Amino acid sequence: MKQIQYFSYGGPETMKLGDFELKAPGLGEVAVKVKFAAINPIDWKVRNGDLKMMTGKKFPRVMGSDFSGIVTAIGTGVTRFKVGDSVFGMARIKDGGALGEAVIAPQNFVARKPDSVSFEDAACLATPGVTAWNGLVDKAGLKSGKHVFVNGCTGAVGEATVQLAKMIGATVAGTCSAQAIQRARDLGVQPLFDYRTTDLSKIHERFDVVYDTAGTMTVAVGLGLLRQGGVYLDINPTPIKFIRAIFNRQLKPIVCTARADILDDLASAAGAGKLRLPVAETVLLNDAIPLITALESGRKLAGKALVAM
Repeated sequence: MKQIQYFSYGGPETMKLGDFELKAPGLGEVAVKVKFAAINPIDWKVRNGDLKMMTGKKFPRVMGSDFSGIVTAIGTGVTRFKVGDSVFGMARIKDGGALGEAVIAPQNFVARKPDSVSFEDAACLATPGVTAWNGLVDKAGLKSGKHVFVNGCTGAVGEATVQLAKMIGATVAGTCSAQAIQRARDLGVQPLFDYRTTDLSKIHERFDVVYDTAGTMTVAVGLGLLRQGGVYLDINPTPIKFIRAIFNRQLKPIVCTARADILDDLASAAGAGKLRLPVAETVLLNDAIPLITALESGRKLAGKALVAM
């Protein structure tokens, strides 16, 4: 089988399409024949070595986190799935592997795909949906009637955050590009601000939750937009921010952390038609490296990029 591998940390030039043999799933793991994989910024951040303290020095490594497909084998202790189940989910960050024809993942990082959701749409859900949930539910404890501000509300995590906040019963304001204004309105975001022309520090309204899903706000601006007792969710955590968060309980750095209950709830929401991320472009595995390189270099898409196996 084929997968996108790299043999050292570094830029796009380190990626190669290589052969591999899938190992047997271990304790609590499932093997999945991948139908589609979604490309996420975390994929190249891991490859660049930004998270090497978590991912270690073992090579070759494999690109890719989010996938959909069919369970082909289960390891000892697996109770959530059986062979033949249609699923979606994410690989461990230290392992990767979604950008290949098959992947091994922990059962708690995987959920059953609803029949009403396509494999393409399911592949988009895991990282954006889990990241949105980690912030709004786990860290902010968002309740109905609260006011949320989403910086980057038409990015993948931003759209997932908007939809989750609306499901909970919150009202949502946010930023996006001028070209994405109508898309944001269709999601129910109001008021809207063009991030290119708006000085966020001059916005007068205050919010219960501010979620910087674009990773472009300063902590000072994010905290300044909060009501008393509000929470600022920062998608771009650093060691300094974690230290600062110890002394300022309003600052919550977010690290995407999957759990079975989150993925099951995302599956239910998608199956009910309440959570969907648009697909902008799909390529075959043989053409994936140029697309990853272009996205890493700043190419913008109005939705997710998928790789079909």
